[in-house]
Amino acid sequence: MERVTAYLGLGSNLGCREKNLDRCVRHLTGQDDTAASAEPFKPGNVRPVRSSDTYETEPWGFTGQGHFLNRVLEVSTAVPPQELLGGIKELESRLGREPGERYGPRLIDIDILLYGREIVDLPGLQIPHPRLHQRAFILVPLAEIAPDLIHPSLGISIGELCGQVEGKDGVRKWSGTIR
Repeated sequence: MERVTAYLGLGSNLGCREKNLDRCVRHLTGQDDTAASAEPFKPGNVRPVRSSDTYETEPWGFTGQGHFLNRVLEVSTAVPPQELLGGIKELESRLGREPGERYGPRLIDIDILLYGREIVDLPGLQIPHPRLHQRAFILVPLAEIAPDLIHPSLGISIGELCGQVEGKDGVRKWSGTIR
């Protein structure tokens, strides 16, 4: 399979949120020895291209919880989308994510936002992420690294979507200060 540029959304609102994100990136990109058992994340399978800054964001959906730290990671991969999703679910579990309330607190959350120009609509896997265009906490960091990228099903640039989305006032660059 040819390599594809994919965008992954990362989030955490439990524990040491910034360390959770950093650890997640190391695992995703095969830079952590403990990731070697997960085939999609063997060294070279998912290569980091660039990362957005980290943003502190208000919770979305279920608001009675702590603020999230969010980041978007651009990667180059030859791992097919369904295999990538399977590896992501396994990795979330290994990093300490436990089943819980939808949109509730979580140690780590990884979403496949975009996978090349592909449109995937399968049970449990939709690419582009179906709520991408509604979420400032993802659009702001995604627009930071890929403002000219065109959303494959909407035909609008990420920068334009970011300009239109509500809730940007709740997305702040992370300064490292505890709130």
